[in-house]
Amino acid sequence: MSPLIKTSLTLALFTPNDDVRPVFLTGSFNDWATRDERFKMQKVKDGHYEYTFSAAPTTFETFEYKYAKGGWEAEELAADGCPRSNRRMESLQGKVNDVVHQWKHLSAKHDPQYYPDIQIVSHQFNVPQLQRKRRISVLLPWDYHASDKRYPVLYLQDGQNLFDNNAPFGTWGVDMQLTKLAQAGKGGFIVVAIDHGGRDRIQEFSPYNTQQWGEGLGMDYAQFLAQTLKPHIDDHFRTMADRAHTGIGGSSMGGLISIYAGLLFPEVYSKFMIFSPSLWAAPNVYFEPVRFSPFQETKIYLYAGEKEGSGVLDNVHRFKKAMENRGYDPTKMKIEVSTDPHGKHTESRWGNEFPKAATWLF
Repeated sequence: MSPLIKTSLTLALFTPNDDVRPVFLTGSFNDWATRDERFKMQKVKDGHYEYTFSAAPTTFETFEYKYAKGGWEAEELAADGCPRSNRRMESLQGKVNDVVHQWKHLSAKHDPQYYPDIQIVSHQFNVPQLQRKRRISVLLPWDYHASDKRYPVLYLQDGQNLFDNNAPFGTWGVDMQLTKLAQAGKGGFIVVAIDHGGRDRIQEFSPYNTQQWGEGLGMDYAQFLAQTLKPHIDDHFRTMADRAHTGIGGSSMGGLISIYAGLLFPEVYSKFMIFSPSLWAAPNVYFEPVRFSPFQETKIYLYAGEKEGSGVLDNVHRFKKAMENRGYDPTKMKIEVSTDPHGKHTESRWGNEFPKAATWLF
């Protein structure tokens, strides 16, 4: 049933970081269109805006909305600098006071038209295999809401480091990289960002038990991705759900678990985006190709920098050889190795590699 406004609904916004750009409402009531002049807020004074709905929004969903200083390239951010989840209301009447602490900014080289729509699927998504909860985000293509197309999907680990401005170890800047790809007529896939488990990260990303870290929960985590998360994403977004259009990836320990999960579920993934994998942490992974049977074409993109240490580059070549020694049909199994003589073990370097890897994989 459509939510109804009994009298009128007024949204009052305060933002301490104001600027000259106008503020627009976007939400389920206008198919998440941005820069919609019908929903441009009135500036009352510096930092204060209002908008009053005089009639019920035409939506048959829960009333959800966000604020944006234009398009998705300038959407509202939470106090921690991360894109916030959609605001929701059940009873639509009276006056609602909201606060936006920060706004996303783009550099001049990024065309805001092509910026992805970042949504928080849940801050507390249930991970039954681990009896834990996790933030899950999606980066939807810039044209997602303007079409009825279906899109390939890439599942990436360590979601905190993919697009958050204030990530403690830096960011890949995937949102900006997707914008650049779209500007060049490339990309066109959904990214699902899975936050890591903080202090449980290494254990969750470890495929096997080790003396150093104890029980490896990698199999449970891989089952969560393939058996719980992917079906949810396929049910709630317009995805191309078959293996030919599904990829998995990550860096460091996230790269290790992505290799393991991809080999464990060859019926789910056909594309691997693996950056600087911590193969040293799980030597047994080199034996996994023996049990791996690709159904159809599989593409594996491996990157390593020569300034990373821990034998990262040597281990990447060793893994490639282990896959090739399995004797797969070269017309089905394609492996690309990218190296950088100056590359270090950093989020920014992996972000720079992202467009190249995505173009080759998709």
